[in-house]
Amino acid sequence: MRNKVAVKALFAVAVSVGLFSCNNSRDYKNNSRATGWDINSKEGGFNYNADYDEQEAGPGLVFVEGGTFTMGRVQDDVMHDWNNTPTQQHVQSFYMDETEVTNLMYLEYLDYLKRVYPPSEERYRNIYQGALPDTLVWRNRLGYNETMTNNYLRHPAYANYPVVGVSWIQAVEFSKWRTDRVNELRLEKEGFTLEGARFAAEPGETFNTETYLNAPSMTYGGNDSIVRGGNKTDRYMTEDSTNLYVQRKHGVLLPEYRLPTEAEWEYAALALVGIRNYNVYRGRKKYPWDSQYTRSGDARKRGDQMANFKQGDGDYGGIAGWSDDGADITAEVKSYEPNDFGLYDMAGNVAEWVADVYRPIVDDEFNDFNYYRGNVYTKHAITEDGTVKVLGVDEIEYDTLSNGRIVARNLPGEIKTVPITSEDTYLRTNFNESDQRNFRDGDRKSSRYYDSFGDEDMADPNKRMYNSPVHTATVDSVGGQSLEYDTSTGRTTLVDDNVRVYKGGSWRDRAYWLDPAQRRYFPQDMATDYIGFRNAMSRVGSKSLNKNKTAKN
Repeated sequence: MRNKVAVKALFAVAVSVGLFSCNNSRDYKNNSRATGWDINSKEGGFNYNADYDEQEAGPGLVFVEGGTFTMGRVQDDVMHDWNNTPTQQHVQSFYMDETEVTNLMYLEYLDYLKRVYPPSEERYRNIYQGALPDTLVWRNRLGYNETMTNNYLRHPAYANYPVVGVSWIQAVEFSKWRTDRVNELRLEKEGFTLEGARFAAEPGETFNTETYLNAPSMTYGGNDSIVRGGNKTDRYMTEDSTNLYVQRKHGVLLPEYRLPTEAEWEYAALALVGIRNYNVYRGRKKYPWDSQYTRSGDARKRGDQMANFKQGDGDYGGIAGWSDDGADITAEVKSYEPNDFGLYDMAGNVAEWVADVYRPIVDDEFNDFNYYRGNVYTKHAITEDGTVKVLGVDEIEYDTLSNGRIVARNLPGEIKTVPITSEDTYLRTNFNESDQRNFRDGDRKSSRYYDSFGDEDMADPNKRMYNSPVHTATVDSVGGQSLEYDTSTGRTTLVDDNVRVYKGGSWRDRAYWLDPAQRRYFPQDMATDYIGFRNAMSRVGSKSLNKNKTAKN
C-alpha cells in the first residue's frame, strides 16, 4: 500500500513538474522556438529585439486600420468618365499624415537641400532648383494673383497652408528625404549614432536609410566616428560582437514615408470605421463626413460648410460673414473637422497626388488586395567586388523631364538601383519583368489590337492602346534646352505611363469632386495651384493597435 501511495505521489510530482516545464517551454521570448538556444545571450549567438512592442507612428502620422470597402463610384457619374466603377477591395493597415504637407514642412526640405548641396556650386545647382515648387502656377491670364505668386510659399502667413505647385516627382523626392531625416533622428535619439550628426552633413556624408541597412560602414561618407559614435551601440549586441549597427530585426528604423496608393487614400477618406449602418457601409456615404450634404447639420454649427471648395460660379467661399467657409483659395490645415480616422481635409482645400499610374479601369479581377498600379521593380547595383554601389559626390543622377526641367533622382550617399532582369525573374509566377505599369492594360496581350495568331508590330503607335503624345526635351552640357512638341494628328489619348492619379476636390472644384470615389489624372512632372499631397507609411505587424501596449498613434 505504501508503495502505491509513493508511486502516486511521485507521479503527481512528475506531472506537476512536467506541466510546469511544458508551460515554461512555451515562453519563447528569450529563447529560440527552433533550437531552444538562448537569444541575446552574453555567450554569443543570435541577437534580436525580443522586447519589441509594435510600430510607432512616425511624426505627423495617424493610424488607419485596414479593412474592406467599396472602391469607386457609388453615387453619380455626371462627367461620364466611366473610370471608377465600384469594386470590392481590401486594404492593409497603414499610417497617414493627418494633414496635407504644408509650406513650412516643404521649406524645411528646401533649406536642407540648400545647406547640404549649395546651389552656388555648379554641380549641385540643379538639386535645389529641381526641388523648388512652381510658384507661377498661381498666375492667370485674366486674373491678378501676384500676391500668391510672390508670397504663398514663403510668407509666414501661409506657413501652415498646404504646399502647391509641387509635381508628383517632387512629392516622391520629398518623401524619400523625409524618411531619411526621421530615421536619422531616431538613431541619434536612441544613442546609436553621434549626437548632432544631422547638423554636420556635407555632400556625400549624409544619412540614407537604405545605405545604412545595406552598407552601414559607408553611411555619412564612411565616417565611422559618426556611424558608431553613439553611447548605446551595444544595446542588442553580445559581449564579443563586433557588429554595432542597427538592423531591420531590431525594429528601430521606420518603414519609408511614401505617397499613399489610390486605394489607401480613398479608404482613408471614406473612414467607414465610425459607421455601423449597413446601408452606409454598402456605399451610401458620399463624403468623408457622415452626411449626404456639404453643410453641417449639427445644432451648434448648422449651415457651416464642412470643407473648402468652390460653391458656384464666381463663389469660392460664400458671402462674407457667418455663411462664408473661411477661405477663398486654400485654407490653413485643420480649419475643418477631421474624419473618423482623424484625418483633416480629405475633401476640399487641395486635391492630392497618389502613387498610382492612371488607367480608366481598376483591375479587381486580377487583384483585390492592396491594389496599386505603378510597380517598377529594381535592385541594388553591385560593384565588381560584390558590394552595393553607393553614389559619390560626383555621381549625382539627373532626369530631364518632358517640360525641360532637371531634377535629381539619386543623391550622393544613396545606393544606385537598376531594373531587375530576366535572370532575376526566371521561373517566377508572380511577376516576370521590372516595369509592371502596363500589366493587363496597355501591354500587347491586353490591347484590342492583339491577335494571338498574328504578328503585329506593337512599336507602331497606331497599334498601342494608349497612344499619347511624346514631347521631347533635352538639355546640353552648357544648359541649353531643346523643346519639341509632338504635333502628330494620330494621337488618341493623353494617358501614358507618366500620368498619375490625383484624388479629392480642391478649393477650385465644385462639390462633385469632394466624393472620395472620384478620380482624375495629371502628368507626373507638372504642377498646379490646386494639387498638394500627404504621406503614408505601411504598417508592419498586427492589423490593429495593441491597446495593452504603449505604441503611439
